[in-house]
Amino acid sequence: MTTPLAGIRVVEFGHYIAAPAATQLLCDLGADVVKIEPPDGDQARGIGAYGEGIVLAFNRGKRSVVLDLKQEADRETALRLIAGADVVVQNLRAGALARLGLGPDDLRAAHPRLVFVSVSGFSSAGPSAHRPGLDIAAQAESGLMSINGEQDGDPLRVGFPIADVAASYAVVQAVLAALLRRERTGEGGVAEVSLLDAAIHLQSAMWGEWHAAGQEPRRKGNGQATVAPAADLVHTSDGTIVVSAYTPEHFARLCRFIDKPWMLDDPRFADNPSRVANRKALLAEISQALGALSTENCLALLAEHGIVAAEVRTYRDVAAAADVHASGILTTGIGPDGERYAVPSLPFALDGVAPAADRAVPRTGADSEAPAWREP
Repeated sequence: MTTPLAGIRVVEFGHYIAAPAATQLLCDLGADVVKIEPPDGDQARGIGAYGEGIVLAFNRGKRSVVLDLKQEADRETALRLIAGADVVVQNLRAGALARLGLGPDDLRAAHPRLVFVSVSGFSSAGPSAHRPGLDIAAQAESGLMSINGEQDGDPLRVGFPIADVAASYAVVQAVLAALLRRERTGEGGVAEVSLLDAAIHLQSAMWGEWHAAGQEPRRKGNGQATVAPAADLVHTSDGTIVVSAYTPEHFARLCRFIDKPWMLDDPRFADNPSRVANRKALLAEISQALGALSTENCLALLAEHGIVAAEVRTYRDVAAAADVHASGILTTGIGPDGERYAVPSLPFALDGVAPAADRAVPRTGADSEAPAWREP
């Protein structure tokens, strides 16, 4: 079966994560992605192991063409590439492409069917339009850090670039929506995604909770602020699990399973507000009952009783997990030096679309001289 985006060409002007991660998803859906890199390459290529990880994760199966956009001849090459493209995705500095005559107004005037998507730290309509804005800035200013961490500790960032990744998903949604509209109207379009907006959108449920609870969400560690037990850590004999059983039905099941039905009549645990207020005592009772069980037995028994629980895994554990192998989320990439590695592929299953394995990450400029990439 033909992949969904077969025949769609995407030109990427991208560094680091947000734009390259979005075009990687488009590439995995069958799009032909041409990555335009400056002479020094994507900036991620020069920041050590973390940058190398970014390059390996988000550049499989792409073509790399080096162009110095300050040079007229290279700008002309970029324009020829764009003339044969369906989509442009970029996350360069605000206004950088427009100053070179490659902005959305110029390109859409020449190519009305083109879809042009920009990724930035902050909205171009706001006072921070020209501020540098990486993932950490979005985590801080979206409110995300204010709710992440221990109750009495400092705000913490999420341990991976969550705003960048959320923005990449939003870019893909925008591209697919614009391509669908183009099929219906013949017109392309211009879209904008900011890391700040993406990070705020991730927290939509918390905005609802702010309204419902009448107070701002706050840091609570692993436990959720208004229900318990919920996302709470419990140590087993050989590891750690999280347990959620906060509805009346599920809490009753948990109490019966751990052979402590008296907890249902204890005023400390009678309802969610009481359990939240007495979370430490609640977890002590649960941990005392489950601590003698192995993680495997604990999860199996809790599942039998319809109680949500999960093992806290390391990356090595995740890579070996049967559910992960069954889903096919991990595929095989090939680095610029030929090394093979495991990497996540599409985060959904669609009939006729198999995870794209054995796709290589290009060296900087690997396709610069290939005639097919220099013409529409």
